Amino acid sequence: MAKKLKAVVKLQIKGGKATPAPPIGPALAQYGINMGQFCTDFNNKTQDKEGETVPVEIFVYEGGDYDFTLKEAPAAEMILRAIGIEKGSGSPKKKKVGEITKDQLREVAQKKMNDLNTDDIDAAMRIIEGTAKNMGVNVKE
Repeated sequence: MAKKLKAVVKLQIKGGKATPAPPIGPALAQYGINMGQFCTDFNNKTQDKEGETVPVEIFVYEGGDYDFTLKEAPAAEMILRAIGIEKGSGSPKKKKVGEITKDQLREVAQKKMNDLNTDDIDAAMRIIEGTAKNMGVNVKE
């Protein structure tokens, strides 16, 4: 018999660093999930992504059982890593903080492709380019 889905919880957690403390604990405790077990499972699956922000969808079933799927890091974080800066611009139209090449844009789009609502690499690149521009990052031709 299939398990009955109780809730879907979406969180962003640093890879390899999940703890029962807020925001994870309060978000999941209300569904009766064993927090220690979830944190252990999550940390084991994200050891290779330590320090990165990892979006996760947690499917909570009746009785406290759960499954979760990991997503790629947010596009903005991937762009910052690709060009080697700490953060985007506070006023992206006036102050530019860096440049990203089309090759770097393609690389980010390929990594992020499963999380985007397109199968076309050119469309994915345009989505990532929009994110870069909103961060104050110029796109080099």
